Amino acid sequence: MLKKIGIAILGLIVGLLIVIALLPGAFRVTRSAQIAAPPAGVHALINDFHKWDGWSPWAKLDPNMKTTYSGAPAGSGASYHWTSQKDDVGEGRMTITKSVPAESVTINLEFIKPFASTSLTVFTIQPAAGGSTVEWAMSGENGFIERGFLLAMGGMAKAVGGDFEKGLAQMKTLAEKR
Repeated sequence: MLKKIGIAILGLIVGLLIVIALLPGAFRVTRSAQIAAPPAGVHALINDFHKWDGWSPWAKLDPNMKTTYSGAPAGSGASYHWTSQKDDVGEGRMTITKSVPAESVTINLEFIKPFASTSLTVFTIQPAAGGSTVEWAMSGENGFIERGFLLAMGGMAKAVGGDFEKGLAQMKTLAEKR
């Protein structure tokens, strides 16, 4: 009887490992929002990491988080490094690699802890009736362990999609007050 239970458990583990191995490694998560502010005003909130504390969904998760800025003050070459003792914030670095005024900001996002990974984040801003449409997109590759972790969480879209929505809502509030 114990042998049958052991074989069944082993079969479940092997099955789970096969499922994880077959999951796609590439991911892309996007969210968008309508903001009653001109594209230049929205771009200014994204293009300057010093302004991210006002709308970033992760900025308030750890009041003791240490942040440093380097490179250009804003736009291409600007860099932001954070370190937190909380795993849901972790440690990482963002560097703006391309900035097109009132249109887009492209960021290289490097997570250092709790899991090392690199993603591409792109904010696209388009003029719309009464203001702007902002799209926040993140894409990258997940390794085997990350795919297993994300399988348990319901996927990358579920893991960060809500944070993107919260951040865009906070950005909307901030941009529309200006």
